[in-house]
Amino acid sequence: MNEPEKLIPPHGGYRKLKSFQVAQLAYDVTVRFCDRYISPRSRTHDQMVQAARSGVQNIAEGSQASGTSKKMELKLTNVARASLEELRLDYEDFLRQRGLAQWPREDPRRAELITARPATADDVAAWVREVHDGQDGRHGQSGRGKAGLKSTTSTKSTVSTFPEIAANGALALLAVACSLLDRQIAALEKAFVEEGGFTERLHRVRSQNRNRR
Repeated sequence: MNEPEKLIPPHGGYRKLKSFQVAQLAYDVTVRFCDRYISPRSRTHDQMVQAARSGVQNIAEGSQASGTSKKMELKLTNVARASLEELRLDYEDFLRQRGLAQWPREDPRRAELITARPATADDVAAWVREVHDGQDGRHGQSGRGKAGLKSTTSTKSTVSTFPEIAANGALALLAVACSLLDRQIAALEKAFVEEGGFTERLHRVRSQNRNRR
């Protein structure tokens, strides 16, 4: 016999969402990046940190609200996606305004970071140092023993600078987070259309209770 549908289904498991985990990592990385490379008196500093925080908080809030409002979950997840897009533009502006290169999506250094699946900001910082050392003309190989990658040419140096690598690393993480959120939003939209929200679920639960009686 099938279990009766619950009025308020399981919800709030946002910590297990891959989108939340990557967005939270991007937030931690952004706080470090801004403290190191952007003046704390700059409005951009606060805007980038707040955009990163908004991405994380809205995923969590949407997940928690999903028990009684799928519509609110969808809305807040969209807000999270928009916040991370804003943050992505800030990183792109940082690179452009300083004459630093924005790496193409197919750049192997981006793929290396994503494949490594860093769990903490320290992991990302270690990757930044490794890429920098691997691109330095004094080093022929990266710390992992792989063949050294060609450096990105910028207006300031023939070797990628630490801020260039860090910003591109953050952009790689944001690309993953945004892609995950796009898929999450599509799944939420599909479920909302097919199953409805709290009102429809309330009607079904009431109908099931009447039928059992």
